[in-house]
Amino acid sequence: MDTHVLAIILARAGSKGLPDKNILSLAGSPMIAYTLDDVRRSKRIDAACVTTDAPKAAHVARAAGVMVVNRPPELATDTATVDAAARHAVEAYERNHSPVTHVAILYANVPIRAPGIIDRTIAHLLHTGADSVRTLVPVGKQHPDWLHRLVDGRMIQFRKNSIYRRQDLEPLYYHDGAVVAVTRGALFIACAVDSHAFLGSDRRGMIQSSGDTIDIDTADDFRLAEAILLARQRRALTELLTPEGVTRP
Repeated sequence: MDTHVLAIILARAGSKGLPDKNILSLAGSPMIAYTLDDVRRSKRIDAACVTTDAPKAAHVARAAGVMVVNRPPELATDTATVDAAARHAVEAYERNHSPVTHVAILYANVPIRAPGIIDRTIAHLLHTGADSVRTLVPVGKQHPDWLHRLVDGRMIQFRKNSIYRRQDLEPLYYHDGAVVAVTRGALFIACAVDSHAFLGSDRRGMIQSSGDTIDIDTADDFRLAEAILLARQRRALTELLTPEGVTRP
């Protein structure tokens, strides 16, 4: 069966931690522009749309030639779910375009992703026949076996153990926000008792390294991402201005 992969970029206007973060100027470009660039470079994505209630984000998307889905107010609150907004976007797209078989959910507040990670995640979804694939990063020093509760000022282990060395910790992973790839069938499963039902029953992971993804929620996240992007720009400019065969000092 032929596949038709739709990228859905989520760009809600409201943000309590960093107001209007999706369209903030980051290293000279609106934050959402970096995700739009990631989509443009993808070889696995057949079409894309931005679902938003933010006029400025919509303007950036249209300027890039990407379809905009106007998100209704009930899907733009801080309690609205990602899958509900994604389903609404799929239905809006399909009214005038080809039926969708798979969806890549991308957050507009993730300006830094590892090169090719979108395509690798989609390829893994198609190859395995799973319901969903999410990008994952290993848990570091915040591992549950090294966490504690504070009860009346006293430290109580979150999980009883005597693990001393990091190497002895059970490998655990968390979703870093880079990519969520899911089949259309799984996406349209909604369950009141399981907010992750839209990921289906067969859920796979793509392991990345810490730092491959920068997910911006705070001012500190923003400063880190901008420092990385500016360093990349300087490096690219240096390489452009350095004649071939000339060794830089």
